[in-house]
Amino acid sequence: MGERANHNCHTTECGDHRPPLEETLRHLYVHIPFCARICPYCAFYKELLDRAETQRFCEAVLHELDRHSQDRHLLPSTVYLGGGTPSALSTGQLEFLLKGFRDRIDLSELREWTSEANPGSVSARKASLLKELGVNRISLGVQSWHHGLLELLGREHNAQQAEESFWILRDAGFGNINIDLMFSLPGQTAEQWRESLARTVALAPEHVSTYCLTYEEDTEFFRRHTRGELHSDADTEAELFEMTMSMLQQAGYVHYEISNYARPGFESFHNRAYWEGEDYLGIGPSAFSTVAMQRWQNVCDYRAYAKSVLSGRSPIAAMENLTAEMKRRERIALDLRTRAGVSAELLMANAEQVRNMVTLGLLQRANDKFALTAKGKLLADSVAEAFF
Repeated sequence: MGERANHNCHTTECGDHRPPLEETLRHLYVHIPFCARICPYCAFYKELLDRAETQRFCEAVLHELDRHSQDRHLLPSTVYLGGGTPSALSTGQLEFLLKGFRDRIDLSELREWTSEANPGSVSARKASLLKELGVNRISLGVQSWHHGLLELLGREHNAQQAEESFWILRDAGFGNINIDLMFSLPGQTAEQWRESLARTVALAPEHVSTYCLTYEEDTEFFRRHTRGELHSDADTEAELFEMTMSMLQQAGYVHYEISNYARPGFESFHNRAYWEGEDYLGIGPSAFSTVAMQRWQNVCDYRAYAKSVLSGRSPIAAMENLTAEMKRRERIALDLRTRAGVSAELLMANAEQVRNMVTLGLLQRANDKFALTAKGKLLADSVAEAFF
């Protein structure tokens, strides 16, 4: 699980559509689907690592980048390598891929280049290479500091490896590290979660992402949940979420989005671009793009993706035209998740609903915006749906 927005794959065929030329694109997402092990909770598109296929995949990614560079002006301020597990690529493949990006696009205005990494695949050599080639932010998928919970989640690392990976990244010169954690796991106690938060705070990362486990369709956890083997509990989720807010804010982290906390000045520029509705380009299998009033998704199969791209065909599998109403709803849902809140103007069509939410203590007004209260953050999705 990573920081970036999660979209489930759908592969409605749409032919060889080429999205039209648009203004400069400043945010790139690159999906690298390979994993050493498939985690049973993860709904992102991923495949078991196959060393025989990864070089061809990297070549396809650069070919797709070439294709987009011909169609539009790419001047990124953020680049995000997500997965899957980008760090599962070999050092040579990472070098090939990152140098390929540097050779093909203008990175003179780049502010943030993030790569996700799993503790089981971090090495001093890889960390140094990433830093040398321009990556300046790492999102480390720790998820838990408890051995039994890591086994439950299907993770390939243990707590010691996770901490060693953190210090390898620090030694390589990374001064902007995010740690990913998950709570409300089956069998997880409040004390275990408190210990995980305390151990994370002790490491002093610049950013912490905390996600409540959700049972996503097409995952092993969803099937087990459906069979009644795994259970969710709203009261426990609320308790652990409140603990998270309290401990991390007391430690000096700003709670700037429902699942994200940062030291002042270390908010994720890339993810804020998503939340603020900016255009972004997705590269790689299953990657989404949103440009102006169009959204499209690449095919969710890295072999089919590589075959299409390397033969000069579009890898796009599905495309939709967005409406003003769709954009409005997305703005409300995403803005409500952030500390800044949503423009009062966007909510004025539902003035009575706004008054109800304020009366219930779920929303509060600050100048020309409405933001969730601490109580409202516990019910963020429900609050957003009330305005649809």
